[in-house]
Amino acid sequence: MPSRNSIPATPRVISPSPTPSESQDLQNGYFGPMTRSARKKLAAAPQAPIDEDIDEGDDSGVERRARIRSRSPLEKKRKLVGLTTTKPPTETSTPKPPPIELNGTTTNGHLSPNSASPGWNWRDISRSPSPLGLIPIHRQWRSFVHRHEVPRKLLHVSIGFFTTWAYIYGVQTSTITPYLMTALVPIATLDYFRHSYPSLNRLYVRIVGALMRETEYDGWNGVIWYLLGAWIVLGFFPKDIGVMGVLLLSWCDTAASTVGRAYGRYTPRIRRGKSLAGSLAAFAVGVATAALFWGWLAPRIGPFPEDADWPFMFTGNLSLPEALRISVGLTKAEGTIGGGLALGVMSLWTGFVASASEVVDVFGWDDNLTIPVLSGLGMWGFLKIFG
Repeated sequence: MPSRNSIPATPRVISPSPTPSESQDLQNGYFGPMTRSARKKLAAAPQAPIDEDIDEGDDSGVERRARIRSRSPLEKKRKLVGLTTTKPPTETSTPKPPPIELNGTTTNGHLSPNSASPGWNWRDISRSPSPLGLIPIHRQWRSFVHRHEVPRKLLHVSIGFFTTWAYIYGVQTSTITPYLMTALVPIATLDYFRHSYPSLNRLYVRIVGALMRETEYDGWNGVIWYLLGAWIVLGFFPKDIGVMGVLLLSWCDTAASTVGRAYGRYTPRIRRGKSLAGSLAAFAVGVATAALFWGWLAPRIGPFPEDADWPFMFTGNLSLPEALRISVGLTKAEGTIGGGLALGVMSLWTGFVASASEVVDVFGWDDNLTIPVLSGLGMWGFLKIFG
């Protein structure tokens, strides 16, 4: 008779199926303890490589049971096998540095020549378009000569005062042009030969290097373009236009350079090397120069007897062209302005052409040539129509 309190059956414990790695330790299905000598023999015996790759199609009951107990899907193990690559790593070729050329013919991010201070860049100490390191005095006087170009600007400004002095003493433009050509020919000839002989070039820059930009080390000296521009505007335009062309070159260009370097970073850039601050400075100086010359200096000094051959183009009056005046139904008196109003209009136009000629780039020509010529053409054309 069975008892009411029957003894429960012993629970059956099913261990998870061993992995291929664990199956190597099996000895006839026995997992009992091993002696030290048996473990040493097992470790010394050559072992075959273990293949633990699982075939995607093999889904036996043992694997399903092991997967359920470990709760780790087989797909993750299959993906890990494909992460290793059997291709040998390819060698990365390092690019070779560009060859270094002398005197900055190609920009490589360093100073040129190599004798200059390493680690510096000319943009760190100057907003000048010329590099640093070619002319010795520019390295010795970085702020005075290279950055602010004080000797060069003093020469620029002095030409304007010399022109004013020559006008006050009655020197005619036809008298000045032969002297300009006499100075232009030997200076241009010397500039040509210094580029052919490096020793002469080194001596040249040691003597007049304070008046040069370092871009002129391998290029033409700016004095050549200055003399050529002054010779053209004084020789081919009326007297007042010629004098004003030289004054605009002397003072407006200097004002634009000085103000542009000091405050150009705070204003929009018009083009490379030209800012709105510099253009406004050239405009203001051009307006003031025209007002002082035509409104104060010319009425008090002159006219001179020789002015009959080179008369002034601006006589204090501006009038509309006859065809335009008739088309709008105005009389000659109604279409003409004079006095302070005419002087103000002429001064504003002069400031505009001075600023525009300082900004415009004509085939990369030097501004010492383009400023007087373009300013002269602008003033001459305006007075040709309204003068």
